[in-house]
Amino acid sequence: MKLNYYYFCGKSVTCIAMNEKNSFSVSFYQRTDKVDKNNTAPVFMRVTVDGERAEIATNRRFDILRWSLGHPAGTKTDAKELQKDLDSMKTKVNKICRDMVDRNETLSAVKIKDRFLGRDSNAKTVFQTFIFHNNKLKELVGTEYSPATAKRYDTTLSHVKEFMQGQYHRQDMFLAELKYDFISGFEHFLKTSHHCNHNTAMKYIKNFRKVINMAIKYEWLDKDPFAKFECKIKPVERFFLSMEELTLMENKVLSVPRMDMVRDVFVFCCYTGLAYIDVQKLTAAHIVTGIDEHKWINLNRTKTETKSMVPLMPKALEILEKYSDVPKSIPGALLPVASNQKMNAYLKELADLCEINKNLTFHIARHTFATTVALTNGVSIESVSSMLGHKNMRTTQIYSKVVEKKLSNDMNALRNILVDAENKRIKSKK
Repeated sequence: MKLNYYYFCGKSVTCIAMNEKNSFSVSFYQRTDKVDKNNTAPVFMRVTVDGERAEIATNRRFDILRWSLGHPAGTKTDAKELQKDLDSMKTKVNKICRDMVDRNETLSAVKIKDRFLGRDSNAKTVFQTFIFHNNKLKELVGTEYSPATAKRYDTTLSHVKEFMQGQYHRQDMFLAELKYDFISGFEHFLKTSHHCNHNTAMKYIKNFRKVINMAIKYEWLDKDPFAKFECKIKPVERFFLSMEELTLMENKVLSVPRMDMVRDVFVFCCYTGLAYIDVQKLTAAHIVTGIDEHKWINLNRTKTETKSMVPLMPKALEILEKYSDVPKSIPGALLPVASNQKMNAYLKELADLCEINKNLTFHIARHTFATTVALTNGVSIESVSSMLGHKNMRTTQIYSKVVEKKLSNDMNALRNILVDAENKRIKSKK
């Protein structure tokens, strides 16, 4: 049946085609058989096409004594807000009807309801969309993305599934069912059930948002459920060792072999900037002779698969030589690296032994290389970015800001010393 044109008149729409008419109306009513103790009843929307009805729950309740002729009565705020919501739902249904007419589709109350709820045959679900996105991304691993990035999106999908099943008791949801409260609830779930800090939770939510943005671009979703959600990363203070602290650690005499090994691996990374996973996998194949005739580390970072070239400083070479004949748990590895969990636990002990009042973690070695060893000693930010294997210069600029802040603090301290000296000189003349 071809529909030539349509018109709206009050609550109803009449679609005219040849000698045939389709009547269409939208109305609202209350289920007075479900009145609660507050005297409110749920409000439903009824879509009628040629006498066929489809009922849609609005998920709203209202005082039955203030409901009149299919509308909330009165001028109170709750009545106005409910009327606004009902008008919005009615507008959405009318738009669905117009779209169906434009596409020459047969009007049906059930089809309109399914499309309103995002359940029509063309609608995509959250997990269908996630899987489509993640599969596309995996096809580009090695060219545009790293295996670690693909793994992060799989982990995000796993967290969304767990949240949906636990909070909504659903195995999947249509994209159109996603609302602000789902996103907000997911954030709360990550911070409570998985004990994610704020920035980690935001990273998972940003991954989720990227998938939803793709759905919007494909026109699988009309309204962005993230529109009112603020996804802000909080600034993080980057801790690192000062040169005095690094020297103190290097020279500390340690009687326990385990602590000596942990200290040496950590110091090695302070002079090379290697992440834990990269120093754990470091083999003789990664050591090359550069054009300057000195030894360099040449590897692709495990996290990003970005190439990293780092010169081996004398202290790093000394540590490699120290462990050249020591058995390693990983065949071919150059250094005896314990598990990340053990390394971080031992580093807490090491900080106490060296009287360093900082929450020492293995990643601080990488920060120390970037700030204390490289940038503070005049190495260009471009060179530091290359050695760290950063894909984006903005990542490296974080360390530059840390150096600038330290310089500012040092100069403020110097300024105070000079001011005090000047005040003492003035007093002595009086």
